[in-house]
Amino acid sequence: MRKKTAELTLTLPADFNREAFLDFHRRDTEAVAEKVDAGALEKAFIWQQVPTLLTVEFDQPGHARVTLHCDDKPPSASASLDAFAGHLLGLDQPTQAFEAQAGRHSLVGAMVRSQAGLRVPQSASPFEALSWAIIGQQISVVAAVSIRRRFIQRLGRRHSNGLYCYPDASDVASTNVEALKACGFSRSKAECLLTVARRCLDEALLPEIHMAQPDLETLRKSLLAIRGLGPWSVHYALLRGYAWMDGSLHGDVAVRRAIQQLLGNATAPSTSEAERWLAEFRPWRSLMAAHLWKSLSVNA
Repeated sequence: MRKKTAELTLTLPADFNREAFLDFHRRDTEAVAEKVDAGALEKAFIWQQVPTLLTVEFDQPGHARVTLHCDDKPPSASASLDAFAGHLLGLDQPTQAFEAQAGRHSLVGAMVRSQAGLRVPQSASPFEALSWAIIGQQISVVAAVSIRRRFIQRLGRRHSNGLYCYPDASDVASTNVEALKACGFSRSKAECLLTVARRCLDEALLPEIHMAQPDLETLRKSLLAIRGLGPWSVHYALLRGYAWMDGSLHGDVAVRRAIQQLLGNATAPSTSEAERWLAEFRPWRSLMAAHLWKSLSVNA
């Protein structure tokens, strides 16, 4: 069937950091699902149940050209593409309000000012964000990227351009624990991901950002009630999936290391100490975490 295409051009804020956005999608050097080349991103994913290639090009100063190449039906409305693309690029994030507050802080002000305009690149779907959080629990980023790659290659549908689409909830729900273990998941992580995928299909647990804006506090509580999901996984998923700016990532090793560096201490703070430290930056705790990651050049 002939490929269908939807396209739009977005005007970018003056402080938009193109390289920070592209770096997030460079995590897998083998580029099985995402390819970054010459200042442009290609990413394969499932859009409205159709294998789709997203292209984001920065060939015009101050603008991003966003294109969807769908292998079947095109997106139902350009308005949904506009909201999705702006969300993906982080254009709806309150960076200026955060910087106005944190930029005056005696300890983190210089760091925040030096990283002005930092946004949190978003996953293509909330399910992708949560599944990545599950993969990354208590292992290094390098190990997590390797498992993610095998997961995509084993379960992902292939777009006509050759890239693998990141699996959606239906792809995962149709597999089993043993298949996920073959990708590198522990049994507990595999069972957790299967539970999430099935609930996504049965209960619309993780509504797509371009379809509906959920009550994030209710969603947070629902996710925390699932065995295998703790505060770090849930808050990280809500940050990457819904641009929730006030999740507390006090359990994140890199966040704690960055706080240690700022304080000049010999050891990293405990999770409870990091939680208290981050509390000062409400309602933008997760945006502060992103600045802490950036200060260590960590692509979490």
